Amino acid sequence: MDTRLLLISHAATAAMRAGRFPADDPLDARGLAEADTARARLSIPRDAAAFVSPSVCARETASVLGLSAVIDEGLADVDYGRWHGRRLADLGAQAPQDLAAWTHDPDAAAHGGESFSQVVKRIGNWLDALEEASCNTQNVVAVTHAPLIRAAIVHALGASPQVFSHIEIAPLSVVELRRSRRRWTWWPASQ
Repeated sequence: MDTRLLLISHAATAAMRAGRFPADDPLDARGLAEADTARARLSIPRDAAAFVSPSVCARETASVLGLSAVIDEGLADVDYGRWHGRRLADLGAQAPQDLAAWTHDPDAAAHGGESFSQVVKRIGNWLDALEEASCNTQNVVAVTHAPLIRAAIVHALGASPQVFSHIEIAPLSVVELRRSRRRWTWWPASQ
């Protein structure tokens, strides 16, 4: 059976708007309102199996979108190591070489957490497990983080993780992947 997967990036948090690496931040009033507005424009199939990252912001986004989603560790945000909660601008001033390496080299993890290549492998394993799991539905929805969605696109295309910095995913964006005999493919989201 072919699978249609809708990957939804969680709503923005105050930390994101302040240019901070996430530290399991909740949605603020603005993020909750944006998710509520998105609920009206998103047409999520009623029969979809729903999964969500364990992070607070993703779980709150899924809840506002009306999803009864199963928490899945495979959808967890990037492990930013020592950079959790730190401002990007501060890191640019204090550790410019480490930040430059991490943003340009998919194998770099100067912060002691995950490299982007590791994230691509992790989400690829999740996608492969989703393929093998016989969900009794062809529609799946997952609320997760922009870097995980970028990694899923890289995996679906069989592209080099080197292209990760060329993919932008805004809060509450929807990316559609489909699994058929040809493997995973990236489709324009029909939202």
